[in-house]
Amino acid sequence: MERDAGACVTPGMLTDLYQLTMAHAYQAAGVAGTEACFHLYFRGNPFDGGYSVACGLAQAVEYLEHLSFSPADAAYLATLTGNDGAPLFPQEFLVWLESFRFDADVLAVPEGTVVFPGEPLLRVTGPIATCQIVETALLNIINFQTLVATKAARVCRAAEGDPVLEFGLRRAQGPDGGLSAGRAAYVGGCVGTSNVLTGQRYGVPVGGTHAHSLVMLFDTELAAFLAYAEALPNNAVLLVDTYDTLGGVRNAIRAGERLRELGHDLAGIRIDSGDLAWLSIRAREILDEAGFGATRIYASNELDEHTIESLKEQGAAVDVWGVGTKLVTAYDQPALGGVYKLSAVREPGGVWQPRVKVSEQAAKVTTPGLLRVRRYFDDDGMFIGDMIYDELVPPADECVMVDPADATRRTSYCGMHSAEELLVPVFEAGACVYETPPLAESRDRALAQLSRLDPSHLRLLNPHIYKVGMELGLYERKTALILAARGFGADEGGR
Repeated sequence: MERDAGACVTPGMLTDLYQLTMAHAYQAAGVAGTEACFHLYFRGNPFDGGYSVACGLAQAVEYLEHLSFSPADAAYLATLTGNDGAPLFPQEFLVWLESFRFDADVLAVPEGTVVFPGEPLLRVTGPIATCQIVETALLNIINFQTLVATKAARVCRAAEGDPVLEFGLRRAQGPDGGLSAGRAAYVGGCVGTSNVLTGQRYGVPVGGTHAHSLVMLFDTELAAFLAYAEALPNNAVLLVDTYDTLGGVRNAIRAGERLRELGHDLAGIRIDSGDLAWLSIRAREILDEAGFGATRIYASNELDEHTIESLKEQGAAVDVWGVGTKLVTAYDQPALGGVYKLSAVREPGGVWQPRVKVSEQAAKVTTPGLLRVRRYFDDDGMFIGDMIYDELVPPADECVMVDPADATRRTSYCGMHSAEELLVPVFEAGACVYETPPLAESRDRALAQLSRLDPSHLRLLNPHIYKVGMELGLYERKTALILAARGFGADEGGR
């Protein structure tokens, strides 16, 4: 389990006002106990990429387990007023909130799972008021961490196996943005973080060097290096570009010679500016000539997957990549755009009735039913396609998957294809039935999942589109509901 997880519980009041006004409206109308099914998903892969990495489930579990509203929360809500100056919420609703606890079912994909647009990352089923209240926080948690984990996976792939450290806390979007980003970056493939709180709370390995200010404090660069090396002989990674980078490398070597006298070695040097390709190649030559072949070269300075890919193509002699701003802020896409949509309702114990939202934009038309996702593999275990289906009408062994963007494109799957269900039980009637794995296990899962995608889907530019579709019966039911919502019956729709 993650360390000190309970110290970062998301408060119930981290929500949008309209979740509470809707919950009140449901109560006032006597329908708060009507059961509903919602799905959390996103509409497009970030960064024009070919995949995403699901992240944030552990925080979502913590939130749902501890979800409550205190008397102080109720007292604040009692101060809110409507347009007429009267209280927005009646006292009986505030009393209900104080006794509120999460009491729904949740299915979710485990953290580190490779996912694609349109696929549910979470499914929440239970009383409509409960499902509504949790929407905002779940989106906040899952959207951001999935976005950063995906960015980290792209950066780490560009690094071609070289270690990548997350260095972005100083420019993260606030304290929690830095904390969540450090965690998500680790799931996405980074080997560690500079964020000490992320290390303490989640067990992520921490690492770092020093800043230019340490060098500037001393009269000479060499004096600064010697002081730092003697203070931390087992962590001597020296920043060499305060004045002259290659001169800094030579001073680092002199500090390294002193370290050897102390029984240690120069762990590394860091270059934070200039032509990283040329400077790293030349620094490697200088280090090797001086007998410091084991000293690693760290590079930083506004790196992202595209810059790293370019530096690798230029033959940069970089061993470790420190990626900060563009990782923790998920440059250049500020949000994932995940949504949380109603797909079915029923009276308690009754028959589920599908619901569909129709829009002028095809991408915003929702999919009805209680959805699941089945992933198919080839004989080598590589992913070949994901099928979204309605568990109320499960697909047959021989089934057809329809591309929702082009109904004439169809794929047939049969019982001979190996497959697995992506959504696993997390909560049942409000009780957690899921054991959150160690964060390192989620990171391993992400790496393993990415290795089972064809390289064409992993390209940074113009990736091949992974096959995701709807089971034929679900596609036909969705089409019929859309036609009905637009005023066309079955006969008119078929003409």
